[in-house]
Amino acid sequence: MIKIANAPCSWGALEFDLEGKAPDYVQVLNEIAETGYAGTELGDWGFMPTDPEKLSQEIQSRDLVLLGAFVPVFLKIPASHQAGIEVAVRTARLMAAVEDTLPLIILADQNGRVPERANNAGRVTPEMGLSDTEWQIYAEGAMRVAEAVKKETGLRTAFHHHCAGYVETPAEINQLMSLTDPLTLGLVFDCGHYQFGGGDAVEGLRRHGKRVWHFHFKDYDPGVGKQVAENGWNYFQALRQGVFCELGKGEVDFPSLMKELEKLDYAGWGVVEQDVLPGMGKPKESARRNRDYIRWLGY
Repeated sequence: MIKIANAPCSWGALEFDLEGKAPDYVQVLNEIAETGYAGTELGDWGFMPTDPEKLSQEIQSRDLVLLGAFVPVFLKIPASHQAGIEVAVRTARLMAAVEDTLPLIILADQNGRVPERANNAGRVTPEMGLSDTEWQIYAEGAMRVAEAVKKETGLRTAFHHHCAGYVETPAEINQLMSLTDPLTLGLVFDCGHYQFGGGDAVEGLRRHGKRVWHFHFKDYDPGVGKQVAENGWNYFQALRQGVFCELGKGEVDFPSLMKELEKLDYAGWGVVEQDVLPGMGKPKESARRNRDYIRWLGY
């Protein structure tokens, strides 16, 4: 049975410098537990306590499990790799002190850093992508991070494809997976980002299922996606307009996705990530409705 969690980004605690203030970690953890979830991701470094004893107390006192942490690295630039390794290892050590080897480092690009990619999220073309040489650098950087994390902490690393970064489209995900070792680097499959990036999430999961170590429940509103293209909105404007809607209100075929996960004997976690910006909506109510929808799916 897939275990269900939520993440701080559903409360507006995202990795970007944004206007507005997200709730603090105490409120987020309380509401994750109160709305029926069994686990959480860490959020940005410093959002939750960085003292292992304090973090463990906060997580365990609510009967939650700490599952992973998002670590963005600008993998296109070799000079960024070592700093990214250091952040990933520091983060992994903290999580390992709380949950041993269960959590994952969720490695990603520094999404939103490159204007061309952020301004064209959901509609990037091959000309906006990496060259063959840059792909080699990118993949080598991802492998270096994963190898260092495993060696230093015993934790695994999985890559999170993400709109507004260099691994957004199905073709780009295919390329990264082809250039990396499946035993060293897994995949965080995010069905909403896959759909916004121009793919069909069910087909994507069928293709990459053996690489999936972590699953993100995220829905995609095609009506907003159409407006994004028509109005030339950037990634952050798309978020503000609700391109990632509540589960079951978009076009992602979750019943079929769950059947595929069952075929794969997937025994990991499913994490709700309804990315919101600070001040948008009522996160606790959305979290409750999202949990109810997953229960309707049978989980």
